[in-house]
Amino acid sequence: GIVVLGLNRSHAKNALSKNLVKMMSKAVDALKSDKKVRTVIFRSEVPGIFCAGADLKERAKMHSSEVSSFVSRARATINELANLPVPTIAAIDGTALGGGLELALACDIRVAASSAKMGLVETKLAIIPGAGGTQRLPRTIGVSLAKELIFSARVVDGEEAKSIGLISHVVEQNEAGDAAYKRALALAREFLPQGPVAMRVAKLAINQGMEVDLVTGLAIEEACYAQTIPTKDRIEGLLAFKEKRPPRYKGE
Repeated sequence: GIVVLGLNRSHAKNALSKNLVKMMSKAVDALKSDKKVRTVIFRSEVPGIFCAGADLKERAKMHSSEVSSFVSRARATINELANLPVPTIAAIDGTALGGGLELALACDIRVAASSAKMGLVETKLAIIPGAGGTQRLPRTIGVSLAKELIFSARVVDGEEAKSIGLISHVVEQNEAGDAAYKRALALAREFLPQGPVAMRVAKLAINQGMEVDLVTGLAIEEACYAQTIPTKDRIEGLLAFKEKRPPRYKGE
């Protein structure tokens, strides 16, 4: 039930090209309706790099109208990732800059190696984060600190990222360079035994509730809770509890 999406554009440090964004969009789209998918881990197959952001060499050759179209496509793809109905984890074992960090911010949970480097550095290029960074970063670490990081284009390591709440877990890098990925796998395995329908509905309730006032959010929770009552999974969960055995959920 764990699906791993791995970036592997090593010659360009996983920079987001038109083709890579297209491939990512296709992969994410395929996961939307696959009931067998329980958790998605987003990682890099390239040692020392998560994603260096947009492919600036490719962008330099684009007409201004093409740049706007590319950014819109990248933003839409990252939004598709954020809206996947199952839990998503970003395993950051290397550098995540600009669009690379925006990718990670679109995931529900971020895990990083202490040696990883992260930052929204677009202001160095006289532009701003254009794939959700100005919105997701302040929602993650708070408005004032997000402004500080974006205004300064500062890059932080895994330890500082953990201290400011940018990531949930920080781990010491191992010899293989995949410590964050292994921690992400361990987290994903914690999610697997839980009811699939409940997991999807819980994510929906949290995501929608965070954008509204508390009274409306509680109403959203009530509506989402109602979706779990008639499911076969709920019946199986209660039966398993009564019989003192692990539940056998089918996502129904």
